[in-house]
Amino acid sequence: MRPRCRSVNGYRGCSHACRYCFARPTHEYLDFDPGADFDTQVVVKTNVVEVLRRELRRPSWQRETVALGTNTDPYQRAEGRYALMPGIVAALVESGTPLSILTKGTLLRRDLPQLAEAARRVPVSVAVSLAVADPQLHRDVEPGTPTPQARLGLITAIREAGLGCHVMIAPVLPQLTDSVEHLDGLLGQIAAAGATGVTVFGLHLRGSTRGWFLSWLGQAHPELVGRYRELYRRGAYLPPSYREMLRKRAAPLITKHRLGGDHRPSSPAAEAAVLPELVQPTLF
Repeated sequence: MRPRCRSVNGYRGCSHACRYCFARPTHEYLDFDPGADFDTQVVVKTNVVEVLRRELRRPSWQRETVALGTNTDPYQRAEGRYALMPGIVAALVESGTPLSILTKGTLLRRDLPQLAEAARRVPVSVAVSLAVADPQLHRDVEPGTPTPQARLGLITAIREAGLGCHVMIAPVLPQLTDSVEHLDGLLGQIAAAGATGVTVFGLHLRGSTRGWFLSWLGQAHPELVGRYRELYRRGAYLPPSYREMLRKRAAPLITKHRLGGDHRPSSPAAEAAVLPELVQPTLF
């Protein structure tokens, strides 16, 4: 049985401003809009470490893995000012709690010595999200994130610190980043940077994220709007035929670049399980 995974999120909203971010609808819980407000009105849980330590002291706490970065990025721009992550990591390690981190933020470099030391005491997994290799498309679709080259450098730094580094090639954008040429080139760069494995899966369009993304698509690539409406006509997930096509396209490339075989989940439920915030409760 797959162990339960809980998450801690120090921030609500994210200055990475990724057009496709599945967490956009969570900003509506705070009476913010999931578009521009999500990108600019970032809520900071300045007492997150205090609350986390209190929760970890509960007799009922079973030291389940805690995921960091499953809703909004823990190493987004605000982390440079508020520095929540060192305290979060310290609290988890002191309680004997395993942790995982998923990020696009190169600010993770700051904490590599602490994470390397933490890995001597509890299981620690680190993953970098990198799905867009083209510089212009990156600027259009992920305007607030570090460049692909900067994230490749981060992968190398993580490996040099003695930690494994999985890479999430997600979301793959139909007709934009799903070609053999794009995937092959990106996987080659990821392998050269030293990654220990990859996961590849396609774009989800949940709730209000759908309208925000399609609005951008209509301005930037109007010729693709009809195709996207067809692909997502039944809901948030790509149809099985597309998912199977992507699996067959990615699998030999993953093998070619020796990135550990095809780790892409085979169903929407499995894809959601890669992102615990979608299916598991937060710790507090």
